[in-house]
Amino acid sequence: MTKKSISELCFGIEDQTAIVTGGSSGLGVTFAEALAEAGANVIISARRLEKLKDVAETIMAKTDAKVIPVEADVTNEDQVIAMVQKAIDEFDSLEIIVNNAGISAMDPSIDMSLAEWKKVIDVNLTGVFLTARTAAREMIKHEYGKIINIASIYGAVGDRFQAAPYYASKAAVINLTRAFAIEWAEHKINVNGIAPGFFPSEMTEEIFKDDELKNLIVSRTALGRTGKPFDLKGAVIYLSSPASNYMTGQTLFIDGGWTAL
Repeated sequence: MTKKSISELCFGIEDQTAIVTGGSSGLGVTFAEALAEAGANVIISARRLEKLKDVAETIMAKTDAKVIPVEADVTNEDQVIAMVQKAIDEFDSLEIIVNNAGISAMDPSIDMSLAEWKKVIDVNLTGVFLTARTAAREMIKHEYGKIINIASIYGAVGDRFQAAPYYASKAAVINLTRAFAIEWAEHKINVNGIAPGFFPSEMTEEIFKDDELKNLIVSRTALGRTGKPFDLKGAVIYLSSPASNYMTGQTLFIDGGWTAL
């Protein structure tokens, strides 16, 4: 019998099943790619099926994992249930879910419409509730699971960017993570979060195009640079694997020291 290495014992997730919401672009692609590279089979979901198909093909071309695109809106309960059921139907299990789907709205609060506010809260907070709850119902059956909620540095600090619903939703995600962690601990389900700083994504695309603004962000980051996709891969593998079995209700700030300043 071949003895497993410490890395396999701690971080092995081979042949497990993961779902990544918001998997058609940005950080969702990074998380899906990391899980596939570690040997997990992955369901990627979003509202843009064609983009999902492209991402799935790209990841499968460079890994041995199976990646299945599923069109789903995280604010639609029926679609969320169908997404989780797809994972069970395809792979007979669900060990990992990464609640990554998110949007923002940047307007002064006094000018923001109620519809705009509700849209951000619905995707960023209610979407996490629906997907985590639906996944947990399956995980409870097997007394095991890893739920990873993607928050933001702006769940802990404010800024001059006028994005009140985004800030509010991400702060709520951090505390919702704690609530879920306590509720589901008896079922050996670990619920943790990742709060990224500034990384390349559709949400930050316009910011990164503005050299003056990007330089300001870099100057406010202790490590003196913005994040690279690789910087997030270790975090998602850690929280998906046995290495994090004694950690729950916590949020990892992967921000280059932004929140330390």
